[in-house]
Amino acid sequence: MTLVVALALLVGLGAGSLLLPLPYLVAAPGITVNTVGETEEGPVIEIGGAESYEHEGSLSMVTVQYAGGPQHRLNFFGVVTAWLSPTEAVLPEELLFPAGRTPEEVSERQTVQMNDSQTSATAAAFNELGMEYEAVPVVNGTVEGMPAHGEVDEGDVILAVDGEAVPTVSGNGSEEAVGSTAVVDRVGDREPGDPVELTLDRDGDTVDVEIPTTEGEDGGAAVGVLISDRMDFPVDVDITIGDIGGPSAGMMFALGIMDRLSEDGLTGGVDVAGSGTITSDGRVGGISGIPQKMVSAQRAGAEYFFVAADSCSQVSQSAAYGELEVVRVETLTEAVDALDTIRDGEGELPRCE
Repeated sequence: MTLVVALALLVGLGAGSLLLPLPYLVAAPGITVNTVGETEEGPVIEIGGAESYEHEGSLSMVTVQYAGGPQHRLNFFGVVTAWLSPTEAVLPEELLFPAGRTPEEVSERQTVQMNDSQTSATAAAFNELGMEYEAVPVVNGTVEGMPAHGEVDEGDVILAVDGEAVPTVSGNGSEEAVGSTAVVDRVGDREPGDPVELTLDRDGDTVDVEIPTTEGEDGGAAVGVLISDRMDFPVDVDITIGDIGGPSAGMMFALGIMDRLSEDGLTGGVDVAGSGTITSDGRVGGISGIPQKMVSAQRAGAEYFFVAADSCSQVSQSAAYGELEVVRVETLTEAVDALDTIRDGEGELPRCE
């Protein structure tokens, strides 16, 4: 009787443990949105103040759908089922929900990243098209314990570094760094410990502050100022995609904006999807979830998938590997050149090695 009871309890405990919530996420293929198409809310990219065009073909952003998380944890069966699936992946929960951050904070951060990616995509597209815009470097805050803390205020506009005015006009064909990029480059162009003089516009008053530098995370000189660019574009670009967050659609937004502003379409009627972040100067960055995003693209009928060079290592892990023509890009210019090659049907496309 003791053995029977013990066995029953063991089986019960074992079965119960299979239903316990586990700290894992499941990543699955998500939705695909054509950036030059329309949703129920209207055009994804709408241009105001300039002629815009519609063309055949598609330039689609792709997403990953996550299940699990601190508020909706999966059980053993859900995790094992996903682990056995060729199109899904099981990930540690902290990759999306770092310790100390609430789900609400994570969601807010993803919204900010999406908004920033749209601004950067607009700037990158204008740079590629040779359209001028203004990028004014504004202080968002300072890092406590760093030299600039207490010397520079949130909202200050950085006018000059070491007495040399910060250029703010971009998109005019010049390769000169502008705005926040120029500020970072100039501050870093000295030995850690050497001082830097910043000329600031503080509520309409011009203020000069001299700040000692220290060694930053990359080994260069830094002062601990957090800055971003206040963009003034000559054309209104409105991007509407609902509740999708994160920065990974930046490259496809930039291509979509260019397609809308170009009399001749970029794709030549071909369906292209892709994923990669974008900076205002057109650098394409890597992103996670490429295996699932490739499946999303394949299911949506894409013929080509553009991937950041930094994400090439993920390509062979996808169930759609071999079903899509994968194109490696490092800059927006390279992405445009690849579209030219696809449209013309001549030349070779850069591949992931």
